[in-house]
Amino acid sequence: MRIDLNADVGESLGAWSLGEDETLIPLVSSVNVAAGLHAGDPVTIARTIALAARHGTAVGAHPGYPDLAGFGRRAMALSPTEIEATVLYQVGAVAAFARAARVDLRHVKAHGALYTRASRDEAAAAAVARAVASFSRELVLFALAGSALVSAGRDAGLVVAEEAFADRAYEADGSLRPRDLDGAVIDDPADVGRQALAIVGGAVTARDGSPLAVRADTLCVHGDLPGAAARARAARDALVAAGVEIRAPG
Repeated sequence: MRIDLNADVGESLGAWSLGEDETLIPLVSSVNVAAGLHAGDPVTIARTIALAARHGTAVGAHPGYPDLAGFGRRAMALSPTEIEATVLYQVGAVAAFARAARVDLRHVKAHGALYTRASRDEAAAAAVARAVASFSRELVLFALAGSALVSAGRDAGLVVAEEAFADRAYEADGSLRPRDLDGAVIDDPADVGRQALAIVGGAVTARDGSPLAVRADTLCVHGDLPGAAARARAARDALVAAGVEIRAPG
């Protein structure tokens, strides 16, 4: 059995440092590099890609809403046309730095409120998928397992990696528990390891205690909260101990 382990990284901005990229990136097989509109800046993008290259970690773009003040987690009323252009702009930015570092850009994963909207809203999902496909159909699109973005990506001719979350709580309908609610983030590394194994096994326990079937090609551990590296290590160790191969898609 094989699965990708990914993390959102490169989310520092100027003098403001966020995340544990130096210790987190070596633990995962793919990274989603913030593209500068919800977090990150040109120097951070270059530094993050160089760090990923040193550890042989696959590099992807992590486009979000243009919302630095809200870290891309606030809903914005962008039209599908605006979403498509905004995503393409950000993919191009990360791709430029990847090319300069002689690293292949491997995938795209939307961030925050844009990810959530594209998971539910077919028009937004199609806009994200069009942006990625217009840049390159060789890019893998990361999308919440079972979501509208999975279908939109495949309709656009993209390879889609369905994603689940080792460090986030799920609602009974398969959605992620909103971050402004208690228990949305799983803090205990041991619990993260257990959920990673459960996802590989095909099911997780929702917040209300009900069983929830889930299929995933890639598992995310968020990089923006303290303890991210410890949670990633717990997920990695649990998977490796169970005989699961950790490898980037594509």
